[in-house]
Amino acid sequence: MNIPSDLKYTKDHEWVKVEGDTATIGITDFAQSELGDIVYVEVETLDETLDKEEVFGTVEAVKTVSDLFLPLSGEIIAFNEALEDEPEKVNSDPYGDGWMIKIKISNQEEVEELLSDSDYKALIGG
Repeated sequence: MNIPSDLKYTKDHEWVKVEGDTATIGITDFAQSELGDIVYVEVETLDETLDKEEVFGTVEAVKTVSDLFLPLSGEIIAFNEALEDEPEKVNSDPYGDGWMIKIKISNQEEVEELLSDSDYKALIGG
């Protein structure tokens, strides 16, 4: 199970890469393996400002549809449009080409509430 140490994580199995006041967000290797083959990623919240833990989109796998929860409050400033044609990138490269959104963080203090890689490993029993 790949859990990069330079990222932050949520109990909802999302990863967060913070760079200044911008964060890149996707789902973890654990999440994509639990979901199975991902066939569609939907994000209709581009350019919206949402609160932490609001739903920003959905990910659809062969057997299920799961909500995606925003790990930090902020404005959604980018969606990985490559996922429209190749949603399987979330399975093959969840921390790279399979990223989902970028946000402009509105409350830096929330970053401190995210899980470290070791906390996340403990959460999933790794």
